[in-house]
Amino acid sequence: MSTTSPHGQAWVYLDIARAVEQIGSVESLRSMLPMLQELLERDLPQIEQFLAAGDVRSANPLLHSLKGCMPIFCAPALCEHLAQVEQLSKAGGSTEVGEAYARLSPSLQSLQTEVAQYLAQDSDSE
Repeated sequence: MSTTSPHGQAWVYLDIARAVEQIGSVESLRSMLPMLQELLERDLPQIEQFLAAGDVRSANPLLHSLKGCMPIFCAPALCEHLAQVEQLSKAGGSTEVGEAYARLSPSLQSLQTEVAQYLAQDSDSE
């Protein structure tokens, strides 16, 4: 597990300590996490739609964008898994990429939930 919140919540994919180390402060993290939340809310359904239609070419830029921001906020194992799927989307076939993304998707969905929970805890304590 990545870290624990002041409220005792254990994070699996959201790495608060890593994010604060890279960003500089909890306040900066609080201001940046909504951007990650919006990115996940917007891009995950689109990636799934593109891959369901066999359109790997359209999914690749979205995967690339996620790959670029994830190391700031997330556990290294999730970043590595995403990087593998993004790399595969550059040259892999639609079935292969779709299957790889299907294995990654539950972790991304869990990350999305963790981000929402973290932001809700912040607003509860303010």
